[in-house]
Formats: sequence, C-alpha cells, structure tokens
Amino acid sequence: MSTAELATSYAALILADDGVEITADKLTSIIKAANIQEVEPIWASLFAKALEGKDVKDMLLNVGSGGGAAPAAGGAAGGAAAGGAAPAEEAKEEAKEEEKEESDEDMGFGLFD
Repeated sequence: MSTAELATSYAALILADDGVEITADKLTSIIKAANIQEVEPIWASLFAKALEGKDVKDMLLNVGSGGGAAPAAGGAAGGAAAGGAAPAEEAKEEAKEEEKEESDEDMGFGLFD
C-alpha cells in the first residue's frame, strides 16, 4: 500500500471516529495538517466517493463476519447446530490420517543421509 493510500485511509478513519462526514475536502485538510506531501488529490476524491453514505465504524466492526445467512425462524437453529458437528468430525479424521502417514525416516532414509 502506498503512502498516499495509507494517509487517506487514516484520514478517513479519523473523520469516522469523530462522526464527521467524509468528504474529499476534509480528507485533504487532514492530510495537509499531517504534513504529508506526496498525496495526490485524486486519492481524497476516490476515498470520499467510495465511503459516501457508508458507516465506516460499522464496516470495521463487521470485518470477517461475512458468511452464511441468518437461520430462518421455526426451528432451523436446531438443524444448524446438528449440521455444525459434521465438519468437526471430518477435521478429526483428516488429522488422524495425517498422523498415520509415514515419514522419510520410517522408510530408512532422511534429509541428511
């Protein structure tokens, strides 16, 4: 990531933390106040347009939580709990298979032979 992208990202986070609307002018003001010279004005415009109407704090809180849909009402939660056990069993079986594999030393030769 370039210095310009990083500076603009941090400026956007500062504005979001203060609850201020993120605009290109405000981003540019913060970047100039931080005395960062190598940021072209296009970065502020790009970030302002990308974050327009978005709640940056909410985006940060939900990083990595994207995934499956919420369970439907009417007992689907029980089915989801039962379905969650199967992947755990598969992972255990895979781990056992990996442990059983022979190493080079078991075959009579090793790395330094």
